[in-house]
Amino acid sequence: MGSKSKTNRMKSYRINKKEAGQKLKNKKRENALDIISKSLKSCSKGSGSTTINPLNISMMSTLKNKVQLIGNVGNDPKITVLENGKKVIRFSLATNENYKNANGEKVQSTNWHNMVAWNKTAEIIEEYAVKGKQIAIEGKLTSRSYETKDGEKRYVTEVVISEVLLLGTKNENKAA
Repeated sequence: MGSKSKTNRMKSYRINKKEAGQKLKNKKRENALDIISKSLKSCSKGSGSTTINPLNISMMSTLKNKVQLIGNVGNDPKITVLENGKKVIRFSLATNENYKNANGEKVQSTNWHNMVAWNKTAEIIEEYAVKGKQIAIEGKLTSRSYETKDGEKRYVTEVVISEVLLLGTKNENKAA
């Protein structure tokens, strides 16, 4: 009787372990590439029309607004201290893309990005980042509008920096 009881307990243990493993698998968070890949795989084939599984659309809505760039500081950052004591710094960042065109010639394409950083991040950038310095940033994309002195409405898209990484050699880190 003891042997049969032990066998039943082992069988029960295996079932519970399998169920627990399955629950853990179901709770596992998927990264953005997995979600996009699954969405594309679930598109219908053959009929010429493309439909995406609604479940995957709801999963993709959880993706964050995140920007990661590596580039060179385009101008010396300008820091402003606001009335409430907060510091904000603004500068441009140039990112380069190299590729070969149809004729096999090397082509370099440069994109310019408006950067904004606040408080401690602004202080770090003010102290160490100068024109031409290579940096890596992480932040979020924001858009805003404002009116000029002439009453003209302007629209601006900026990257609000949350993290900065200074690249290059140690001697490049400080302005001369």
